[in-house]
Amino acid sequence: MELNDVDLVILAKAARDSAAFEALVRRHQAPLRAFLIRMTGDPPLADDLSQEALIKAYRGLDGFRGGASFRSWLFSIAMREAAMARRKTKGETAAAAGNVEEASPPREFSLDLQRALAGLVEEERSAVLLCDAAGFSHAEAAAAMGAPLGSVKTYVARAREKLRAALEIDEQGIDAGKASRA
Repeated sequence: MELNDVDLVILAKAARDSAAFEALVRRHQAPLRAFLIRMTGDPPLADDLSQEALIKAYRGLDGFRGGASFRSWLFSIAMREAAMARRKTKGETAAAAGNVEEASPPREFSLDLQRALAGLVEEERSAVLLCDAAGFSHAEAAAAMGAPLGSVKTYVARAREKLRAALEIDEQGIDAGKASRA
């Protein structure tokens, strides 16, 4: 019988059972990494951030109260790590202005989608990636983001509209720009 996240967290907290936490890592590491790749557009950075988020989650297990799912708690840690990395990078970028190379998008995602996601404000990008890419409900995304449910619904709606416009996708999901060029 496979234990659910709450049971694994209880085991990991009660006895600092590393096997229980390893099961949580196996369950959530790949989706967390995929989310962070989409957030940052930088696979090596996403690897570092997901590792750091998992380490912080393990160290902070006593702080997990179970009000939200473990998954949303973990993703909220990862989003804070990504925000800190972004602030650090902005400072380094300002110091090295003119020497900055554009981060290459990951191969597994289209360049157009990466550019469209980069054009969203942080809250919109987080909300749409949590809901549409990571499979979170709006309520789970709100918990992960620490934002009101109504705001998350608005962020998702705005992000989807901006992505549609950026990718020139019409109501039927057809790339209108490519259809008109054919």
